[in-house]
Amino acid sequence: MTAARAAPLIVIVSGPGGVGKGTIVDALVRRDPRLWLSRSWTTRPQRPGEPDDAYVFTDVATFEHHHAEGGFLEWNEFLGDYYGTPKVIPPPGSDVIVLEIDVNGARQVKAVRPDALLIFVLPPSREEQARRLRGRGDPDDKVLARLRKAEDEEPIGKALADHVVVNDDLEDTIAEMLAIIDKARHERG
Repeated sequence: MTAARAAPLIVIVSGPGGVGKGTIVDALVRRDPRLWLSRSWTTRPQRPGEPDDAYVFTDVATFEHHHAEGGFLEWNEFLGDYYGTPKVIPPPGSDVIVLEIDVNGARQVKAVRPDALLIFVLPPSREEQARRLRGRGDPDDKVLARLRKAEDEEPIGKALADHVVVNDDLEDTIAEMLAIIDKARHERG
């Protein structure tokens, strides 16, 4: 068995802000105990009502130190804040590491792990995306910035993706993504 095949499958769930990545990923991990979510680090402030474990919330100095030590698989700066995926080993019993990251992070991971499975999630419409962003508490300036960024990200994400899924019905989206992951597991042997 080669080292690449011995490594856990990495599933990247990516897409613009407001497509429901967090909701989808949380449901995937709840429904399949062999999936393990690697929590990204961020220097952005925690949103009101956001769970403490949504990210590893940290300060800039700690983030920069971890980066300098080579502790991130990928990292980006977005709207003045840092985001990064730590290098991790999943706990026993997990065969898939799930990463919930943006397009730039997905590109970085695919560069070092081309075998990673990238599922790019799209909103059913730009209006629904804006509604979801506002619903999670993003201020209007951040909503507009994320919508503009989505226009740039979507063509790149579609080109990088192994699968593109439109999140217009949450249950259908989750079922489709679980089927994609199961197929990838079986193909790996």
